[in-house]
Amino acid sequence: MSFKRSGVIDGVVISKCHQFNDERGKVMQMIKSTDEQYLGFGEVYFSAIYPGVVKGWHKHSSMTLNYVAPIGNIKFVLFDGRDGSPTYGVIQEIYMGPDSYLLVTVPPNIWNGFKCIGIATSLVVNCSNIVHNDAEIERMDPFNSHISYDWGVVHK
Repeated sequence: MSFKRSGVIDGVVISKCHQFNDERGKVMQMIKSTDEQYLGFGEVYFSAIYPGVVKGWHKHSSMTLNYVAPIGNIKFVLFDGRDGSPTYGVIQEIYMGPDSYLLVTVPPNIWNGFKCIGIATSLVVNCSNIVHNDAEIERMDPFNSHISYDWGVVHK
């Protein structure tokens, strides 16, 4: 199967998050109940990822994800494998971290994973709309799957 290397996946929303800096440090906002992409509260969890490690692929059948990377840097990769989607087959890459502080909202049934890029452990935070349930998640090996994606560095 041939996939489009990069594009924007239908339903994925990328929002710039606010940071407030002063001589004491900073406050990094993530999501508010008044934000359009807020669909309710299920849980918040943190995922630490070591340099060069890939966590993926996985997709949720019911959960909407709201990811930020407040510490370190990640390459967040999404794949639209939804039959009938206008962006079926599209792969989307998003680079996230404190210097590119983004909230990425991922609707159900989008394959996703992330790789820690750089030399320090990264932290990914998810504020989901429902509580985690093993029955609604599907996982695939990021290096041996039907998604043809190279997690290596691309030198352009």
